[in-house]
Amino acid sequence: MVTSHLRGADAVIFAAGAGPGSGVARKETVDRDAAILLADAAEAAGVARYVMISAMGADVDTPDDAADEVFVAYLRAKGAADDMILSRTELLATIVRPGQLTDDPGTGRVTIAASTGRGSIPRADVAAVLVAVLDAPQTAGQTFELISGDTEIAAAMASFAMG
Repeated sequence: MVTSHLRGADAVIFAAGAGPGSGVARKETVDRDAAILLADAAEAAGVARYVMISAMGADVDTPDDAADEVFVAYLRAKGAADDMILSRTELLATIVRPGQLTDDPGTGRVTIAASTGRGSIPRADVAAVLVAVLDAPQTAGQTFELISGDTEIAAAMASFAMG
């Protein structure tokens, strides 16, 4: 059913999450499985561009003692989805790993890097970066972290994309 809704689209963005208060099983079904199902549907519909909002520290090998059980499950689920999506040859995927999300007004200024260190970022700035990613096909196959910073989004994206 999702496939039929994606036909004719230029790109998809996976921005869902199980959310606070959900347990381990929900992290797996939403943060991992739903992201993979959207990738399946995108491939079936012929949509090559896939952008995934992941999480800082997302890793299938997150140690059990890294945090509480549910947060470890969240990081592992996001990491597994990231790995599966990047491994698909039919998708031009970019993984975006924002810092702590806030409801503050966007500033239009960010830090984008393979590793930024911890930090926060307004949701509005994450959304603006996602739009910039859609216009930067050279980011396909890459994963980057994103926090608030001093660089305008277009310049930060261009600098990261160039390498």
